[in-house]
Amino acid sequence: MEKITLPKLGESIVSATVVQWFKKVGDRIERDEPLLEVSTDKVNSEIPSPVAGILQEILAHPSQELQVGEPLATIATQGAVAAPVASVAAPIAAAPTQENETFLTPAVLRLLQERKIPLADLDKIPRSGQGGRLTKKDIEDYQPVAACPYKTHTRSETERVPMTPLRKAIAENMVKSFYEAPHASLITEVDVTSLVKFIAEKKQSFLQEHGVKLTITAFVARAMTRALQAYPLINSSLEKDTILMKRFVNLGVAVSVDQGVMVPVIRNCQALSLSDISKQIADLADKARTHHLSPQDVQEGSITMTNFGMTGTLIGVPIIRYPEVAIVGLGAITKKVAAMPDDSIAIRSVMMVSLTFDHRVLDGLYGCGFLKELKKHLEEDIALS
Repeated sequence: MEKITLPKLGESIVSATVVQWFKKVGDRIERDEPLLEVSTDKVNSEIPSPVAGILQEILAHPSQELQVGEPLATIATQGAVAAPVASVAAPIAAAPTQENETFLTPAVLRLLQERKIPLADLDKIPRSGQGGRLTKKDIEDYQPVAACPYKTHTRSETERVPMTPLRKAIAENMVKSFYEAPHASLITEVDVTSLVKFIAEKKQSFLQEHGVKLTITAFVARAMTRALQAYPLINSSLEKDTILMKRFVNLGVAVSVDQGVMVPVIRNCQALSLSDISKQIADLADKARTHHLSPQDVQEGSITMTNFGMTGTLIGVPIIRYPEVAIVGLGAITKKVAAMPDDSIAIRSVMMVSLTFDHRVLDGLYGCGFLKELKKHLEEDIALS
């Protein structure tokens, strides 16, 4: 008999929440075959079985939070296979509990939203998941009955949606960062007319040569690494009364996913070419949206960039990601009529760029200098090299 415990998923990860089991009690499991999925404050991970055998007992149910080293399940290995033991924590063996019934995975919540099924109607949907849980197939098979136009319906004007483990972790980290670090923000306008034109001219040849799209995000990432060489305090962290300045730039790039925002990290960004940065952004974004990020992909960031302009938002003031001391926000690119240096009038493409920083580590003038340097690189350093 082999007891399976929650493994260490990363250097700073001490706990995880069970999302779903891929096997039920009595199922055969092979060595290294995915056994269950867990969620941490950084990423979702599949836990493979360290041994082959029969899943004998499930000791942790979906939505349960565990510490590293706590038991997940027992597996009867070859030569010691016994009849499965019913466990009160095993979703397949236990009677459905209210916690199991109300726990909804991010994929299920997203499908409910897409099909515009209110949470008040959940009791009408037959459930086939372990422990009476609702699955994606249940929603796909559900056919709501059309309401009679003459019948009046009453329903609650509020809906209670449980926070996902990732959403809880994001909330806790944001609260810690916001109240521990005194935030200050600066905003500048960047003329990206030449950059937008350059991307339009080179995007096809760049795609054919490198296999990824040429985007404004990659240029900003490169410009940030160059600006940080002149203003290294932006790329640091605070440990008690000591400022830890970093010679490397591990750039976190915020990616919107169905359950929140993930921030995979481009390591040693200062040593990468524009094409390498573009490939890293595309690869990490795809891994984030398909839930294939590893814990190593989201650790040891030194500064973060978030592009809320992709939604059309013009200006934003993001919260610093603890223990970093700065975050850069990109607004939407818009056109405006502007006065040129020779007093002529022209239509220009502009983008608002914000810098939020920890005022304990640096002052406003230093932040202004960094933004000025970043603006210079975006407006002048347009070559692919």
